[in-house]
Amino acid sequence: MKTIKSVEIFSDGACSGNPGAGGYGVVLRYKGIEKELSGGDESTTNNRMELMGVIAGLSALKEQCSVTLTTDSKYVVDSITKGWVYAWKKKNWIKSDGNKALNVDLWEKLLPLLEKHYVKFVWVKGHAGHPENERCDRLAVMQRDIYSKKQEE
Repeated sequence: MKTIKSVEIFSDGACSGNPGAGGYGVVLRYKGIEKELSGGDESTTNNRMELMGVIAGLSALKEQCSVTLTTDSKYVVDSITKGWVYAWKKKNWIKSDGNKALNVDLWEKLLPLLEKHYVKFVWVKGHAGHPENERCDRLAVMQRDIYSKKQEE
């Protein structure tokens, strides 16, 4: 029987304005080895960047893994752990209040990754001294600032 690797992923997003320039930062850790990922967009929202970080982290895994994914995004954690996103999808991306769900394109990228991997979500308070969350925030802000400068050019 094949052993599944246990991986830690830490993720954060940042945005100036909402919408505005944004970035995400990710740290992957496996057996003490770490890898950083980051990216961004010139016109985005904070929630989109939070989702992009999670997608980037899970997409970087080359095989099925057991993942502990730590983020400060209640939007991401609650949407998945409380089952909201699955209800939205079942109702053709309409929320319980009758409004269209946001970020459907990103949810449609994330859901298959959640089916591939065994993911446990852990929420941490942002900007509260959690070392990996602070590190991801620095990566996200760096990307946000790069994309913000692109807007000025």
